[in-house]
Amino acid sequence: MHPHDETETCVDQLRTALEAHGITLPSLGIDLPTFADTYTTPPLVSLGNCNTTTARSLIAALRKAAGE
Repeated sequence: MHPHDETETCVDQLRTALEAHGITLPSLGIDLPTFADTYTTPPLVSLGNCNTTTARSLIAALRKAAGE
């Protein structure tokens, strides 16, 4: 699998996992500069910005998954 394809798959899986917890990160995607360049490492995933409500939902989901 090409690193770009792998990154796209990762973004899709992360989006789906977040949606399962009612969380949407509108800016979630692939970091375009690292996608377009010829780095030897896979492109980065850009989590983007979110409001405090979304951040708190993400915190709660992560804490729950960690057993807190």
